Amino acid sequence: MWLKNLKKRLYFGLKSVKKSLAISFLSLIFFLTFLTMNAEALSYNNRSLMDADFAGQDLRDSSFDHANLRGSNFSNAQLQGVRFFAANLESASFEGADMRYSDLESARLVRTNFTNAVLEGAFAINTLFNGAIIDGADFTDVLIRPDVQQKLCDIATGTNPTTGRNTRDTLNCF
Repeated sequence: MWLKNLKKRLYFGLKSVKKSLAISFLSLIFFLTFLTMNAEALSYNNRSLMDADFAGQDLRDSSFDHANLRGSNFSNAQLQGVRFFAANLESASFEGADMRYSDLESARLVRTNFTNAVLEGAFAINTLFNGAIIDGADFTDVLIRPDVQQKLCDIATGTNPTTGRNTRDTLNCF
């Protein structure tokens, strides 16, 4: 009889420990997921943010669609996956910014500074870079029109300090 009671206690004790471990494990997974989420992903769509200072900020996955960002500073900012669809980025600075896989479709990039920026995989098919500064920028796998590519090749110089890639090579200039 006492052996049967002992087995019951051990069974329920182990069951309780397993349940506690499962809850602890799930809590840990939730906590780690929460830590890796980007709490800064915000929508700045349709806002007038002329001369705004976003330098050094983590804005991954944020959206600036149709925003007026003329003269704004995004130097050294984390801009992976950010949408700038049809945004006015005239005279903005993206110096040293990480813009991997960002969307620049239909953006106004007149006299925009991309010195040492990483634009790898960005989408910019219907975008003009008139008067843009691209010294040391990395355009690896950026989707741009052939006529825009040729204009950029005409002014491309430097090597990106982050990726070590030559600007002309990343634009496939021949």
